[in-house]
Amino acid sequence: MIETLPSSRAQVDVVLPCLDEAEALPWVLDRIPPGWRAIVVDNGSTDGSADIARALGAHVVTEPVRGFGAACHAGLMAATADVVCFCDCDASLDPALLPSIAAPVLSGSADLVLGRRRPTSPKAWPVHARLANLELARLIRRRTGVRLHDLGSMRDARREALLALDLTDRRSGYPLQMVVRGADAGWRVRETEVPYHPRTGRSKVTGTWRGTWQAVDDMRAVLAEAPATATAVAGVRGGGR
Repeated sequence: MIETLPSSRAQVDVVLPCLDEAEALPWVLDRIPPGWRAIVVDNGSTDGSADIARALGAHVVTEPVRGFGAACHAGLMAATADVVCFCDCDASLDPALLPSIAAPVLSGSADLVLGRRRPTSPKAWPVHARLANLELARLIRRRTGVRLHDLGSMRDARREALLALDLTDRRSGYPLQMVVRGADAGWRVRETEVPYHPRTGRSKVTGTWRGTWQAVDDMRAVLAEAPATATAVAGVRGGGR
């Protein structure tokens, strides 16, 4: 069971978007670093995930609007710590590794750090999902100049700076929009390798070709957005300090 802490004492808030993850939740929440607060955002689960999360000491937020971005943003709005981490709730990524992701942001040497996934087995990352990820990395480099290898969901940044980005995507484009708008704002974006395990249960996105390419379509729309204005860039950059 995770340690339950008042939000004012949490060093870092960890946002965990959740849709029917009852099987994975006990392991995930047990791996939250001591002193950090788990914010589980229930996005319409029907398997009792929210009740399990509460029983294990997590702060639970309900987001009725379906979508990965909707769940992530609801967690960000509920966060109070200076630094916010995001992590999948399906046991594919180990929350115990979050301190290595958060360290550059906490020290001030980076503005956004992403976990670059290294699959531990062929089952962890389907071929179609890897191909889509490679294409997205290429498009990100072309659009922003940021040389990423993976648009991983394990990531962290400062809360006020994230809010200043005014993220609007509420589906699969949310993680990409964070990178694109951060890059437009001059953020220092880094990657740290993390092991990627086969998820518990079936993926809502990368488990099918249709889900994967729907996500790609969402992300292409984000990449087509006009760059932020100079005024917006200055405001975001200032908010991250």
